[in-house]
Amino acid sequence: MKIINKELVGRRPLTVWYSLLLIALSAFFLSGCSADLERPYDFVRTASFDEKADGNSKRAAGFAQDLCVATDSSGEADSSVTAEAAAVFDLAETRTIFSKNPYERLYPASTTKVMTALLAIKYGNLSDEVTVTEDAVITESGATLCGIHPGDKLTLEQLLYGLILPSGNDAGAAIAVHMAGSIEAFADMMNEEARRLGATGTHFVNPHGLHDENHYTTAYDLYLIFNEALKYETFRQVTGTTAYSATYQSASGETITASWKGGNWFMTGEREEPDGLTVFSGKTGTTQAAGYCLVMASRDAAEKEYISVVMKAPSRSGLYDNMSNIISKIVN
Repeated sequence: MKIINKELVGRRPLTVWYSLLLIALSAFFLSGCSADLERPYDFVRTASFDEKADGNSKRAAGFAQDLCVATDSSGEADSSVTAEAAAVFDLAETRTIFSKNPYERLYPASTTKVMTALLAIKYGNLSDEVTVTEDAVITESGATLCGIHPGDKLTLEQLLYGLILPSGNDAGAAIAVHMAGSIEAFADMMNEEARRLGATGTHFVNPHGLHDENHYTTAYDLYLIFNEALKYETFRQVTGTTAYSATYQSASGETITASWKGGNWFMTGEREEPDGLTVFSGKTGTTQAAGYCLVMASRDAAEKEYISVVMKAPSRSGLYDNMSNIISKIVN
């Protein structure tokens, strides 16, 4: 019995040190993960790793290998960028060309509708007939509408155009209720998708972007969401259209024809893109609290694609000045 006790005593220091080592390692890895939650891609923690497969060692891709990495301060000294946040991302080379406050939480206004459109395209049936409910009645001053009313019947595809081109908040509400049963349930879907995409600085409470203190995102998260949306040809088609006519049935059975136009000045010809670039997709957003916002996609002469974001510009003309200044960095 004494021998057993002696052996236990002799081993105890090793056991204690082994336990302490495990605790230390656990604390190290856990603290590292929790520190990354706010900004999962703002440094290269997604590098490739060795993995054994079929007896051979190979390089396995990191989780975010196809995403750009952004820094906080590269654009802060650029006096030509007066917006609160801005960024330009090279999709082909997965690099950030420019960034200013990419992780600052700001109000997105109608750039919110990129997520709404993504969910409708990704999980919805565009040929569905949607009956507009009372949720589409939005009376807030300054709210943009596509002009639908309770009882009107449109396809989900038509509502997408009403959501994006005239930036219809009423279309957003109709899509949300059709997809999830309520505005609140659809907001849950939006937040779940945001988490899936790594957009950890984002929280949505509605499908259209009308102001709410708990409704916010970041320039980097807008890039993540828009980047996902661009994977769908329907999204490219809808956001790349500048005019659309929808014919649908009103609540009284009357045939209604609505004409909707887009608001991105680069696409409507009110502003020229920098030489060598063509803007082919985008979404604007404006509220008093959010300022003037725009997320868009452009391509160069070599067909390489880029996503650019401006948030909280001081004016509409200032929005396009800021955007021109940052996308000029692509070709300069």
